[in-house]
Amino acid sequence: MKIETARRLAADYFKSGISRVWIDPNNIEEVTDAATRADIRALAKKGIIQLKNAKGNSNSRLKKRVVQRSKELRRGPGSIRGTRNARFPRKTRWVKTVRALRDELRKLDAAGSLSSKEYRAYYRIIKSGTIKSRAQLRAHVSSSKSRGE
Repeated sequence: MKIETARRLAADYFKSGISRVWIDPNNIEEVTDAATRADIRALAKKGIIQLKNAKGNSNSRLKKRVVQRSKELRRGPGSIRGTRNARFPRKTRWVKTVRALRDELRKLDAAGSLSSKEYRAYYRIIKSGTIKSRAQLRAHVSSSKSRGE
């Protein structure tokens, strides 16, 4: 039997690709003498025909890159793809801001520095997008208290 045929039958036996089949170069005569699939199986059991390990892709470069990213490296202007809004969508930014402001508003209310009417008024102001940060909200509340509103 031709070596190519033996390799194909061995790949069939191993349930793998032809490129992973290894035939011992010292025992090629035995392989050429094989006539059936049973002979190929016997040669595989003897170790004359073997299956090479599957080639894997190394993760070492990826792991190194992940470590560098965790240190905020590899994030320069040359690495940026997509607009600012694609990288951090408007809606996500809005949700994050509004949740933080509403949380701050609840804290101020729990501290007793707001009446229920003031609470509702600030709630609407936050919803309108006028106030951008917790610090701005605190400043707004304290300045309205100092003005006596």
